[in-house]
Order: sequence, then structure tokens, then C-alpha cells
Amino acid sequence: MKERFNRHRRLRHTGAIRSLVRENTVSADDFIYPIFVTTGTDVKDEISSMPGVYHYSLDRLEQEIAECAALGIKAVLLFGVPDTKDSIGSSAYNSEGIVQQATRLIKQWAPQMIVVADTCLCQFTDHGHCGVIVEDSNGAAYIDNDQSLDLLVKTAVSQAEAGADIIAPSNMMDGFVAAIRAGLDAAGFKHIAIMSYAVKYASAYYGPFREAAHSAPQFGDRKTYQMDPANAREALREASSDVQEGADFLMVKPALAYMDIIRQLRDQYLLPIVAYNVSAEYSMVKAAAANGWINEQAVVLETLTGMKRAGADIIITYHAKDVIRWLRGDNKNES
Repeated sequence: MKERFNRHRRLRHTGAIRSLVRENTVSADDFIYPIFVTTGTDVKDEISSMPGVYHYSLDRLEQEIAECAALGIKAVLLFGVPDTKDSIGSSAYNSEGIVQQATRLIKQWAPQMIVVADTCLCQFTDHGHCGVIVEDSNGAAYIDNDQSLDLLVKTAVSQAEAGADIIAPSNMMDGFVAAIRAGLDAAGFKHIAIMSYAVKYASAYYGPFREAAHSAPQFGDRKTYQMDPANAREALREASSDVQEGADFLMVKPALAYMDIIRQLRDQYLLPIVAYNVSAEYSMVKAAAANGWINEQAVVLETLTGMKRAGADIIITYHAKDVIRWLRGDNKNES
């Protein structure tokens, strides 16, 4: 009697067969690892809402970079926590700013390590917003888009001068890719790539990061420049503008609740797609694992594989070091 169904289970019969036909995998080559650098000496302070993630002073950073290199991590994303802030975030574009100093040191210690510099003002402004604050005719404060672009260009150029390989603007000002591309080119950095935070939502998933970066807005919110989580077509408009303006990578942030957006960008554009597995996505897993509610390793690997399946070529994740250890069979947790 002829069978009237397909036996799909044949390709799941053994672990070896499942591995042979696996469509998506994660590896060290997929990851960018975020690092928070700060001023002071002998600082390695764990961020309370992000277990296993630390603030590092420059004198403690070399050990962290050496560990990343030994694990096979090829790229780090630098966030700076300065000791002084002002209304225009001047320490963001100071040649001796914390990110610039860290970049130069990393390039001395590990010349092959790709340094991605987050290009924004929020960690460096005393008001916590990503641009310049002005007042309208009624005295209401708002973020001036074009004045902000001038300072973001200065920041990007100073980061490139310090040795950053990739500029990653996260500010969501209109025209930021075009402005930064023009600024980098004029300063002689035509070879420096731009990893655009092309689709960055005004998300509740950033809470732990704002503790880590000391970047919470001191008034209002960021909904006038970051995207409404309800919108998908708008994401395509944002990405299209950045492609036209010269972006080299397109990022979706956050990743987990926006895998549909990752897929739409993957289907629409040929540029590398970056997924940012953000702080709350990390912290929720850590909290659940600490309570014994989930298998941390299984959940993390499934989640990151899902991001690859959705279309991400690159994943920015705080889990990177743990994942690499799991993949190579080393279950030891180092701090």
C-alpha cells in the first residue's frame, strides 16, 4: 500500500543527521561583544541589573580584551561612562574622552580586534538625551535635529582618529548617516564603515542598559526620535534612508520582540543585518536562570539561533562569552 504522507522525521533520526541538515548555527564569528568603559582606577564593578557584565576602568580593560581575544571574539562595541557631563555632551568628542582612550589602548593590546564605537551623546549629556536641547517659542524643550548632527559628526571623527574600525551611530536623528559619512570622508576616513542603528525602537527593553550607561533621560522620553514599537512599515522607510545615505550595516534594536523587522530588512536589503540582543533580553534570562526556572544555556542558544534564522548576519550580545564557552564544551563561568 502506497504511503500517503511524507516522513520528515527521517532527517531528525539521529543527532548526527540533525547536525548535517541544520540550516542556521551560531558561532564566535557572529558576535559583537559590548563593553562599558569608565574613568577611575582599579574599577571592575558588576552592573546590578546585568549579572556578569561590568564597568571597566582602563587599567582593568586589558584583561577583559585578552579574554575576549582568547575566546575568539573578533569585535567589541564600546560604550563610555565619563566622569563629567554637560548640556552638549562635549566629552563624547573629546580626543581624550573615555571611548577614545579605550580605543587606542585596545588597538595596542589587540590590533586585530575590531573596535565598534557607539556614536551618541546620551551618556555624555547632563540631560540624558541623544542630542542638543533647545526651547521653542513657548519655552518647551525639544531635541534639535540639525544642531545634534554637527556634534555627532565631531564624535564620529574623533572616534575614527582614535582608531575605531566601525562607527555605530545610535542617536536616531534624521540624516545622521549622511552627515557622518560626509564628515568621515572629509576627514580622510573613507575606509571607515558605518553600522547604522537604522531601526531603533523606543523600547522598554533598554532599562538595564540605562543603568549601565548612566544614560536615562532626565526629563521626558525619546519617543520623538526613536521609533514607535507598533510600526513596521516605518522601519523600512528608516532603513531605506540609511541605505541611500551610505550605511554599510543595518541594525535592528531590540532584536527579540522585532524578529519580523529583522526578516523584512533581510528580504529587502543586501547589506549585512545586525541584531542587538539588548540588556533586558539578557537580564530576563539571567534572572529566570538564577531562580531555576529555565535552562539558561538552552534558552540563550535557541534565542540567538532564532535571530540568525530571522535573517541576522551579526548579533550584538552580552551572552557572547558564555555562548562561546558552551559551544566549545567549557561550562566554567569566569568573572
